[in-house]
Amino acid sequence: MRNFDMSPLYRATVGFDRIADLLDRVIATDVAQPTYPPYNIEKTDENAYRISIAVAGFAADELSVEVRDGALIVAAKKAADETPRSYLHRGIATRAFERRFALADHVRVSGAAHADGMLHIDLVREVPEALKPRRIAIEAKTGRETVEATALEA
Repeated sequence: MRNFDMSPLYRATVGFDRIADLLDRVIATDVAQPTYPPYNIEKTDENAYRISIAVAGFAADELSVEVRDGALIVAAKKAADETPRSYLHRGIATRAFERRFALADHVRVSGAAHADGMLHIDLVREVPEALKPRRIAIEAKTGRETVEATALEA
């Protein structure tokens, strides 16, 4: 197990508490993170992502996708099957699960689709205009304009 001391981060920065807390949480839950169900995270565009989760055996109404407290929570619970069955081999797991994904600032879920045993969740990062980089125009003044302005002030 790895141990990281975050105290230098707290000493040298202001306002990054959320990042340090996120790192602490990821490190602490890394060992206990479940491996079921399998999933992929892919970058589909510069500001778009897709999470694909293998949910074989689950119907769309048995799945739930929720965003809460900066986290995407995907859960599934199989409805009780009253039909008596005698399995010779049972390899398709349909046990209930809950999987959490931490979302960065300005990332929102744009949609979810269930098809062919896969749940696809599309995410988009929408950076507000105020936070986007912008170029500032620089005015070029000649020496004569500066001299005239100084003479008028005197």
